[in-house]
Amino acid sequence: MSGAAKTTARPKLDIDRTREQLIALGCGHAADQLGDVLAGVVAKETAPHAFLDQLLGIELAGREERRIRTALRLSNLPSGQTLENFDFAFQPAIERSSIETLATGAWVRGNETVLLQGPPGVGKTHLAVSLGVKTVQLGFSVQYYRFDELMTALRADAEMPPSRLKRRKYMSTALLIIDELGFEAMSREEASLFFRLITYRYGRGAILITTNKSVRDWTELLAGDEVLAAAILDRLLHRSHVLNIKGRSYRLRDLEDILKRSTVMRHRTGLKRRSA
Repeated sequence: MSGAAKTTARPKLDIDRTREQLIALGCGHAADQLGDVLAGVVAKETAPHAFLDQLLGIELAGREERRIRTALRLSNLPSGQTLENFDFAFQPAIERSSIETLATGAWVRGNETVLLQGPPGVGKTHLAVSLGVKTVQLGFSVQYYRFDELMTALRADAEMPPSRLKRRKYMSTALLIIDELGFEAMSREEASLFFRLITYRYGRGAILITTNKSVRDWTELLAGDEVLAAAILDRLLHRSHVLNIKGRSYRLRDLEDILKRSTVMRHRTGLKRRSA
């Protein structure tokens, strides 16, 4: 025998049966990655329990990604708006630390309220959607409505008995997001339906509302009914986080940028014509 070290050939691994069993157990993500994981652990001589941990980790990560994707689709949240792409530098009035605290979801667990107040265009919807996305990632159910959409649903369900009404998404979801409240005053019937919603969810589920109205203007918003406004605000503000956003409009900023670029282009075109 030569001086070369004797090596023992590794047995070939037939993983087809293992993959089939993983698929039968509903572990499709682990089945898809089984070959690559095995190749890596054999090359590195990874311990069996570490191999199992890695495979289970892939399956859990895949399931969580699918859960988040499905929950976001069912939530009706607009896509593309996240905390990561929110321009905090443009709105220095917003304390980033306050938003990051809300992003932990503690207020959702506590069935509390968030009010985002400010004029149009300052980023209220972006922040609301971003917090909704974070809430989904934390494992809670979320439903997003523009206020007019919500009111349409409330009117359609006005005669629904409580036993059925409580199963409606706007009642049962962990977080209800109501966007763009305040552009039009409610009728007395609409104000009463809104009161029913707030009363039912009080202590049962979290609410996030974006509005261009300050709290002192809610009586006018709620059909001029001071008693109803006081009752609604008493429930909303009992355990709440109120953020007043004051600053420039993002949409006006974008318009200003377009106008500036247009002015520059016209200036350059004029220079070229004069030099020709």
